[in-house]
Amino acid sequence: MHISVVLFTSDLRVHDHPPLRAARTGADAVVPLFVRDRAIAGLGIAGPNREAFLADCLADLDRMLRDRGGRLVVREGDLVEQVRSVVEAADADEVHMAAGVSRYAHAREQRLREALERDGRRLYVHDAVVTAVAPGAVTPASSDHFAVFTPYFRRWSAQGVRAVLPAPRTVPVPGHIRSVPFPARDDMDGLSPGLARGGESVGRALWKAWLRDGIDRYTETHDDLAADATSKLSPHLHFGTLSAAELVHGARDRATAGAEGFVRQLCWRDFHHQVLAARPAAATADYRPRGDRWRSEESARDDILAWQEGRTGYPIVDAAMRQLRHEGWMHNRGRLLTASFLTKTLYVDWRVGARYFQRLLVDGDTANNQLNWQWVAGTGTDSRPNRVLNPVLQAKRYDPDGTYVRRWVPELGALRGAAAHEPWKLPDRERERYDYPEPLVELADGLSRFKQARGIA
Repeated sequence: MHISVVLFTSDLRVHDHPPLRAARTGADAVVPLFVRDRAIAGLGIAGPNREAFLADCLADLDRMLRDRGGRLVVREGDLVEQVRSVVEAADADEVHMAAGVSRYAHAREQRLREALERDGRRLYVHDAVVTAVAPGAVTPASSDHFAVFTPYFRRWSAQGVRAVLPAPRTVPVPGHIRSVPFPARDDMDGLSPGLARGGESVGRALWKAWLRDGIDRYTETHDDLAADATSKLSPHLHFGTLSAAELVHGARDRATAGAEGFVRQLCWRDFHHQVLAARPAAATADYRPRGDRWRSEESARDDILAWQEGRTGYPIVDAAMRQLRHEGWMHNRGRLLTASFLTKTLYVDWRVGARYFQRLLVDGDTANNQLNWQWVAGTGTDSRPNRVLNPVLQAKRYDPDGTYVRRWVPELGALRGAAAHEPWKLPDRERERYDYPEPLVELADGLSRFKQARGIA
């Protein structure tokens, strides 16, 4: 009897799943396996919001598999030891899994491959499962990866995306393989109160609604903070409950400007993954060092705390940070503004902000989180490393009547229109009516400090 194991990692779905398809082909039975890897906790990327979303995803994946005559096997502990234990119990011949891009993912794959080979089994690692185009599939002539997005986008667009695979009709699973209890969202503390639900069923419903009602207007509305008109699909891409390849095909079928703009954002995700795959140290080290002498966390402690709690005195920054705390998610324009404020205005190390985002963001993907922070901080792939996003000008452009600010900073709710973006300009007597802090720093002072540190005349 030929039995295969499918090791799920960041690909918690049954639709368009190359490892599951490969394992099912020619096998009499398959063991769908997820290991709650204890080593992940030590990496600092397993915050409560992601743990809760993961619990939803695992429960939904189990339901999907049971609809096909199978079930999900969950184990906890060292990943290599647990996979070997399941392989031995099932007498499986091979293990299939999706390729990762982080340093930890590469090491995990190597450890697992060596262990299985010692046992006389094989590991098959499948590309283009987590991304639409595999990292390394598109490279310039002079390097192992693209360091600038636009030429990457041109080559990526011409590359072609693999065909979408249907979900298997049946997934027979041996009945004797032991599984530990699933984690449950209700058992977790410290969650953002507005945290969205996870799982492939939820993700596919969101995707269908996005195709029907949102994607065609994406180019016009994606930066409108008040409209909140982005897809909200990033957590599902992070956990792999949706396939990036399927999303690219579905968007391209629309053949609209909005859909093409959405595809471009999916390409940005692939771009960051190929950078991290080639330069895994960029998860913690400057991709392009600028000689920065960041303020120490000790000296900037009060400013950092004010930034985290959404009380910097700049309403657009505070609104975005409060959205993050409430939802475990933040509008992309808000991410740019808050990151620029921390790194360019307060001149705090991007790693401080990246860690905080990673703790709260349900879509806290290492490649996208770290490299987006570096892009804003000017140590990453941005061709204009010294650009500074002025929070007031950005607020007036992307939240012109202050709706987004009033939504998340209710103490300014009585201010009408754009006045909500500059409460410090109110007459003293009127300003005293609002329980809202004065700005942490004058923008000109922050810019001067940044320029001096970077040696900009």
